[in-house]
Amino acid sequence: MNQDYIKPDNWSIIEEGFDAESVKSSESLFSIGNGAMGQRANFEENYTGETFQGSYIAGIYYPDKTKVGWWKNGYPKYFAKVLNAPNWIGIDIEINDENLDLNNCKEVKNFRRELNMKEGWYNRSFEATLQNGTEIAVNIRRFLCMNLDEVGVINYEITAINKDTKIVFKPYIDAGVTNEDANWEEKFWEPLEVKRNGNAAYVTAQTFKTHFKVTTFMQNTIFVNDKKCDISPSNIKTGTDKIQLSFDVIIAKGQKSSIQK
Repeated sequence: MNQDYIKPDNWSIIEEGFDAESVKSSESLFSIGNGAMGQRANFEENYTGETFQGSYIAGIYYPDKTKVGWWKNGYPKYFAKVLNAPNWIGIDIEINDENLDLNNCKEVKNFRRELNMKEGWYNRSFEATLQNGTEIAVNIRRFLCMNLDEVGVINYEITAINKDTKIVFKPYIDAGVTNEDANWEEKFWEPLEVKRNGNAAYVTAQTFKTHFKVTTFMQNTIFVNDKKCDISPSNIKTGTDKIQLSFDVIIAKGQKSSIQK
């Protein structure tokens, strides 16, 4: 793959500048994995532009029925398809009552992302001006643990640039995912249980046919200027296959707040 917008570096893959047409290809290039899990470089916050969400767990598959235009003897009845696993990275962001969406911002500048293959982390940063005039600086770091291969960590930090800012962090777990390449547009996951305890929550789902059972868990911690805050969710949305918690923070101009998920 020849991607001439990628900056040369000995250990890292680096992209500078936001280009909506490069989002899907960069999601592939900046993917991370630890042998047990894999994750495309999707944005944590909502993005209404073209994207392809992808979280994967090693060994979990589904026998997707073969679909061809003209059946011939010798075709397999099923293909073993690697499934899109429940989405664990999602963190919707609300800034002064407006959803953060890089596809709808007035301006996005100083956009940069790096996949550091020496130290094993993925980092994304940018400055954005929203439609309501609020200016923020955002820095996100993500990694998958090698020692505890079922653990992934996200640190999502926001700095208020031009005014006092109300931030609502909305982390979620979503098992209502699909595969873009599904032959028959079938749903592959059956939700079994959705539960929450304090700032933590989980969704348990099972694959149809192969009956792989997966529990996807999140624990959320809020910080203001690097100090841990004792904040409980202001709102909880629970569905059959998804749970989302909301954490409200107000920071002054120049201050920063972050969520660790």
